[in-house]
Amino acid sequence: WTDTTEPLSRHPVRGYTSLGVVQATGGQERRGSSASGALLPLLLLAGASLLAALWAGLYRAGWELPILGAHHPLAHGPLLVGGFLGTLIGLEKARALARWWGYLAPGCAAAGGVALILGLPPLVPRVSFLLAAAILVLVFASLLRRLPDAAGALMLAGAAAWLAGNALWLAGRSVPVAAFWWLAFPVLVIVGERLELSRFTPRPAGALAALAAALAIYVAGLLASSWHLDRALRVQGLGLLLTAAWLLRFDLARRTLRAAGVHRYSACCLLSGFLWLAAGGGLALAWGADLQGWRYDALLHTILLGFVFGMVFGHAPIVAPMLLGRRLAFDRLFYAPWLLLQASLALRLAADLSGWQAGRSWAAMGNAAALLLFLGSTVRGVRRGARGERDAAAGFRVP
Repeated sequence: WTDTTEPLSRHPVRGYTSLGVVQATGGQERRGSSASGALLPLLLLAGASLLAALWAGLYRAGWELPILGAHHPLAHGPLLVGGFLGTLIGLEKARALARWWGYLAPGCAAAGGVALILGLPPLVPRVSFLLAAAILVLVFASLLRRLPDAAGALMLAGAAAWLAGNALWLAGRSVPVAAFWWLAFPVLVIVGERLELSRFTPRPAGALAALAAALAIYVAGLLASSWHLDRALRVQGLGLLLTAAWLLRFDLARRTLRAAGVHRYSACCLLSGFLWLAAGGGLALAWGADLQGWRYDALLHTILLGFVFGMVFGHAPIVAPMLLGRRLAFDRLFYAPWLLLQASLALRLAADLSGWQAGRSWAAMGNAAALLLFLGSTVRGVRRGARGERDAAAGFRVP
């Protein structure tokens, strides 16, 4: 067992610093703590969107559960990407920007999630998510002006993809049409984050050019999806497969896998996520638009759950302390939700490919349990970290 409250990275990242640097500056820590209290409502609304999305996902997977209405099952994807990930990414970048208007992005994303949960007219959540994406584009553009680099440009492209998907949805296109644009939002932002966090890692000449080529192929597939979906999805798959190969070869996680504690845990989450991204890219390359039966489910969840939420699991030791202004105490219980996610997602993929309904239903239950267990572990880690800080402060008091 290990119990460390050491943040994963001490490098300043795009306008803000990690918790370790903030605490070294003294007074800034108190301001971060008060800001975290203002962020709590948005975090709770993001959590509500996640819970509603998981509930809808279980219903779609065959569990006979009460639902909020006929709209609820159809809101599964928008709740997960817009209501949860949109709010979470928006909060992180608003903290980075440190401008009041930046918080309008997560605010609109959270409002869109609430509108979906309440079953408000479809125009309300669609406009809310469109506004959230548009403001997030401005946030990333402002951050890119502060530090012009490839990582920032990738994150900006991710926000633009979310904006494009939301525009298609607002124009009346179906969720499956917008879904691949929505999927590009967290994929491009995460690749940008990984590029930024490993910016000091030595790489051979041409490595960045190889990543740029892989992502250019992926984006070209996105842009072509309105004209020839089958070829476009195959091109996207090739781009994702090449991007995953690049991450497996050059990402910092390969080095931190040999470390201990939270660093090894994060590396396990990241490297397994890269493998799931490769699997998703391979499926898209092989199938194209032939997504009959449960192939669509397999393709989307391999990338969204395997890669995107794998990155969420791995980045939590960085993001949670940064957002909340509190250290996070890590122990090996964090591995439990990660292992459950890997096992249940592998079962889901096998069930989707074989047409095994019972296996798919139980796999979806395992997916949901893994995400909820992860949230519980994170809350527990933050509370234990806060107790550790209080105990440490008490030890230095003068009697």
